[in-house]
Amino acid sequence: MTETPAARHYSEQQAGSLTSGDHLLLPDGWRTAEIQRVELESDDFGTPAVVLANLTGGGTIRIAAGSTVRILDSSAGSTVTEEASDGVTRLPAAPHSSEAAAEGDEPQVGAPGWAAAGADAPDATTRGDHGSGNQSPAPGEQAPAAPAVVVPPLPAIPPAVSGPSEDELARIPAPQGTPEAVVEAAAEAHPDAVGVLLLADKLAKGINFKSGSCLKDLSDLAHELFVTLKDADGALTVADLLNVLPFDGNPGRWASVEASLALSSYICRQDGQEERAEVYEKLLRTPENQETDPFKARMNAKVRQRSLNEPNLYDKEIFRSIDNSNHEAEREWRLLRLESLLFLRAHGGSETIGLGELQRRISNELEAVRA
Repeated sequence: MTETPAARHYSEQQAGSLTSGDHLLLPDGWRTAEIQRVELESDDFGTPAVVLANLTGGGTIRIAAGSTVRILDSSAGSTVTEEASDGVTRLPAAPHSSEAAAEGDEPQVGAPGWAAAGADAPDATTRGDHGSGNQSPAPGEQAPAAPAVVVPPLPAIPPAVSGPSEDELARIPAPQGTPEAVVEAAAEAHPDAVGVLLLADKLAKGINFKSGSCLKDLSDLAHELFVTLKDADGALTVADLLNVLPFDGNPGRWASVEASLALSSYICRQDGQEERAEVYEKLLRTPENQETDPFKARMNAKVRQRSLNEPNLYDKEIFRSIDNSNHEAEREWRLLRLESLLFLRAHGGSETIGLGELQRRISNELEAVRA
C-alpha cells in the first residue's frame, strides 16, 4: 500500500530555527525539498524578520521568522524514506487513485518537484496496484505486459515580459556629458537646495558605477529632485544614469537601480510618455526573466507575487512617529512607503492594490512629504 503525505512523519518548528539538511514541506503541502543554506533578513530595527531557505534543487523560499513550518522527521517510528541499495534516499511515492487524478494533485513522473525533493521518479513496482488481489503468474505462463505510460514533460515557462529591444532602449536619451557633469548641472539648477548640494558634493569626487554607495546617492538625488523640488526633468536626467545599468546579480546594487526605474516610470506616466515608461518597466523586470529552470521560475513567481500582494508600507512606523510628534522620522518612513508604492505602480499593481488605488496613495504620500 502506497504511503500518503499524511502518513509521513513531520515535526513542527519555528522558521528561525531551520538549518541546512532539513527537508522542508513546500507550500503546496505535497513535496519536500532539502535546505542547502539558510539566511536571515532583518527589519529596519535589526530584528530577524524573514528566513530565506535556499533549496538544494534550486529556488528560495521566504518565510516569516516567527512562522511555524513542517519538516520531515527522520527519527519517527514509521518509515518515512526508503534507502535503496545504491545509497540514494527516496521519498515514498504519491498515491495513485482516481480521486487524486481528478483533482490534479498527483505529482507527475519526472516533474521538477521530484527532483527538487531529492527523490527519484516512482518505478513500476511502486506504482503497481498492490491491493487489487493480482497474483504472480504460474510457472510457464507469460506475464501480461504492463501498459506503457507516457508522461509528457512540463512545458518551459517563458518569461512574463521580455527585455526591451534596441529600438526601445533608444527612447532613453543619452546623457549630456559625463555623469559628474550631469550631477553638477542638477546642483547648479538648485543652488539653494541643501539636500541636492550635499549629494552633489559626494558625487563630485567621482562616480563609480560598481559602488553601491554611489548608486544609492544617485538614486537619492533623483528622488530629491522630483519629490522635494518637483523637478521631473532633472530627476529623469539623473535617474537615466542608473536606468541603463544591467542587472549584475547583486541585490544590494540593484535596489538603487530598481528605485530609479520605478521613479522614472511614474514620471513618464504622469507626463504622458507611455512608451518610454514601458521601457523602464521592462528593465525593472530584468531579474525576473533570467531564470530558465521551470521549477525555479514557478517558485520565484509565487514568492514575487506574494511580495507584491503584501508589500511593506511601514504603517506601524509612520503611526508611531505621528504619535511621538517626530515629523522628521515620519517623513523618512513616508519616503520609504513612497518607494514601495512606486515599485508596485511600475509592476502594474498587484492582486490586492489596483492601479487606481495606487495612484491615489502615491499622490497622498507626495503631498505629505512635500508639506
